[in-house]
Amino acid sequence: MVESQRILITGGAGFLGSSLCRQLVSLGHDVICLDNYFTGRKSNIEDLLDQHNFEALRHDVTIPISLEVDQIYNLACPASPIHYQYDPVQTTRTSVIGAVNMLELARNTNARVLQASTSEVYGDPTVHPQTEDYWGNVNPIGIRACYDEGKRCAETLFFDYYREYGVEIRVARIFNTYGPGMQIDDGRVISNFIVQALKNQPITIYGDGSQTRSFCYRDDLVEGLMRMMDSNLTGPVNLGNPTPFTMLGLAEVVIEMTGSNSKIEYHELPADDPMQRQPDIQRAADGLGWKASTPLHKGLVKTIAYFQQRLDKNG
Repeated sequence: MVESQRILITGGAGFLGSSLCRQLVSLGHDVICLDNYFTGRKSNIEDLLDQHNFEALRHDVTIPISLEVDQIYNLACPASPIHYQYDPVQTTRTSVIGAVNMLELARNTNARVLQASTSEVYGDPTVHPQTEDYWGNVNPIGIRACYDEGKRCAETLFFDYYREYGVEIRVARIFNTYGPGMQIDDGRVISNFIVQALKNQPITIYGDGSQTRSFCYRDDLVEGLMRMMDSNLTGPVNLGNPTPFTMLGLAEVVIEMTGSNSKIEYHELPADDPMQRQPDIQRAADGLGWKASTPLHKGLVKTIAYFQQRLDKNG
């Protein structure tokens, strides 16, 4: 029997946050979901609202809050370029001031706090695959910097609070994640490809399609976050699926699996878009006993069915 914890999840109504909330509630923990609903959706947590051990708070993480908690998962921040570039100043504020506020809350309550960092801290990497020891190749003044550098600064704050105040931190670097619960218009590559394919619209590929990404199924990633929280690893630790796919290859797989008539349409590559992204997950395997176990094809079956249902519902 797992001892019940009081757990705060910032960004808890988002794609990953809502799934994490659901899993922790099912384990009997008292879960507080904190979200300002910029990219999170109330519909993502509707099924939890009548649970006695779940509470939803509308709150912006950039504003201090006082709560009694044992653990904090800091997931609050837009994670898709289309969303984090919409208001880049607020994106940076969310990453940096939000980190300070959650670290202060952890310091005041002796809570353990996990920072959901990102593979974007590696920028357009010159090392492949990326290990946690790699310092990254980031443009600090580019259009993606609000997210990249915001998350890098958040990691700095976490380690400085750990060294200076003894706050018990965990830092996980999340690589591309997909699955049911994604928004139709979130601008991420898998959701874009699936929605375009289901609508028989042209599949949009930026550049020549040779750039690579590695895709981790939602449930695997949530399991990794929970193991990270309960481990003795401070981090940073990469969490992701190490199997790479080219964008062109992914588009062809999605077209085949959806039975789509979509054609591939090439567009200019956006500024600072990384050419390759692949995690080295040896640290997670050794320290957490974790690896991504869901093959892309299996995860896509569930994700395509989810988006088909969403599209049918929306007419």
